[in-house]
Amino acid sequence: MALMRMMVKGLAFLAVTLVAAVPAARAEEKVWRHGVTLGDALKYPQGFARFDYVNPDAPKGGTLRLSADGTFDTFNPVLSKGEAAAGVGAVFDTLLKESGDEVSTAYGLLAEAVSYPDDVSEVSFRLRPEAKWADGQPVTPADVIFSLEKLKEHNPLFSNYYRHVTEAVETGPREVTFRFDEKNNRELPQILGQFPIVPKHWWEGTGPDGKPRDISRTTLEPVMGSGAYRIAAFSPGATIRYELRDDYWAKDLPVNVGQNNFGAITYTYFGDRDVEFEAFRAGNTDYWYENMAARWATGYDFPAVKDGRVIREEVENPFRATGVMQAMAPNLRRAKFQDERVREALNYAFDFEELNRTIAFSAYKRVDSYFWGTELASSGLPEGREKEILDAMKDKVPARVFTTPYTNPVGGDPTKSRENLRKAIALFKEAGYELKGNRMVNTRTGEPFSFEILLSSPTLERWSVPYAQNLKKIGVEASIRTVDAAQYTNRVRTFDYDVTWVVWAQTLHPGNEQSDYWGSASVGKQGSKNYVGIADPAIDELIRQVTFAQTRAELVPAVHALDRVLLAHNYVMPLFYGNTARLAYSSQITHAKELPYYGTGFPDAWWSTAAGK
Repeated sequence: MALMRMMVKGLAFLAVTLVAAVPAARAEEKVWRHGVTLGDALKYPQGFARFDYVNPDAPKGGTLRLSADGTFDTFNPVLSKGEAAAGVGAVFDTLLKESGDEVSTAYGLLAEAVSYPDDVSEVSFRLRPEAKWADGQPVTPADVIFSLEKLKEHNPLFSNYYRHVTEAVETGPREVTFRFDEKNNRELPQILGQFPIVPKHWWEGTGPDGKPRDISRTTLEPVMGSGAYRIAAFSPGATIRYELRDDYWAKDLPVNVGQNNFGAITYTYFGDRDVEFEAFRAGNTDYWYENMAARWATGYDFPAVKDGRVIREEVENPFRATGVMQAMAPNLRRAKFQDERVREALNYAFDFEELNRTIAFSAYKRVDSYFWGTELASSGLPEGREKEILDAMKDKVPARVFTTPYTNPVGGDPTKSRENLRKAIALFKEAGYELKGNRMVNTRTGEPFSFEILLSSPTLERWSVPYAQNLKKIGVEASIRTVDAAQYTNRVRTFDYDVTWVVWAQTLHPGNEQSDYWGSASVGKQGSKNYVGIADPAIDELIRQVTFAQTRAELVPAVHALDRVLLAHNYVMPLFYGNTARLAYSSQITHAKELPYYGTGFPDAWWSTAAGK
């Protein structure tokens, strides 16, 4: 379910570079590789049997019952509009499949081999001859080309992500080549292995209603793919059932051994996350990823936990290679947030220590880096190569990057909290505001400073409401608006908000996705992850240095410099995060003793305890 992980979670795209797995060849010859990685070498050699973290004897069968929040209105994996159905990625294969126990590494799935020249000016994928669609037709280069073209045409996120791909051509009976408008962008071959491949002939055919299908529109016709599962049944917006295909062409490939074990996977949608949890408590769903520290501490005293029908587990695996920035993001497309002193003042009003103690059982840590939790997080003052990078653009970055390490305000007691609010008022004053009565107003226009915080879930209100109450103490009126999933998605895609709660996830090898997060070119692109609206030439240059770093020794200081400049501009009000994944699941499902080092392997490598009995 690589597509699900890539498109949902807000997540975060893997940025990688490549290592040759075979000896060098003459310039005119293509050197074919069975996998790509940033590391010194691929862990798994040509002809490997399986990934180490799977159980090759895992039984097939049983049903995995999952939940989702909100609703869905499309099975089309290409579009940015609409709400894509949870789990639809299981219907489609990608050219490559990620390894869960290596950083930024993938091996051939639809493609049996990958080739690129030393200057990475293009990449070729050789498709497996046995690769088939669910209707038995072969997967062809035309399908791959069609898929990329439609993704770039109809999805701004993919259009930006693959903007350096200028041409996709069939260069052999089972070979497709992508050509680039720049050289030495070493992650491009890897990320071209990530997008969903859809069947050209199916989308250009007619549907059961006799009308031509249209890939530019949402659809609830069960789509066809080449993946392990098919859409077996659904109730629009409410439930979906996927069933394992007995005729799945790739079930015995090394990258799939011990995976895709459930005979069926169902999703039931809920409009409220608390109700969703109650369904899990009642035994109606099998798996729960807990994102509330308070509930993890106090909400699991129900009978199923006590008698072993529900298992609780905390694992650090998903965070070993993941940097996180969770934050309140003000929209710089609104004039009131363009002064960084205003943004810094808003950060002084957030009393993390008090809230962490009173509502989260002190389970969280304050985020102080855009790459928090990894070696890529900046700290102290710049030195060595990082300082050289920043010195070269000294007139374009805030002076504080050379003199003052970034730190968040610290509260937690009345004295500290009052002092933080005094600093916030002083910053507002510097930015041209003053307190008149009990309102913070613009000294030139007399306009009160107010804004709306847009939220996607009521669970976030427990942090946001106290924040708004603190802001009111300095005359700032912050209203809270929680909307349903569809409305939230549409408003965020179109940047229709003042402030919103977001998470950016990072890998240990950032690259092209950074321009989608903070690059000037993404400010006006609907659907980009540049939620703040950052447009800064120095940041653009730092993104370029990150993207084109050829070695780890070049990458790390470049990322440190980027992180430091982003922090110095006070673009966001950093929030908090934990460093473990809290899993609760039914004893009817299980996993191998050792989870993948960099993930949970869910649901791909898990299986039903009832299967095979």
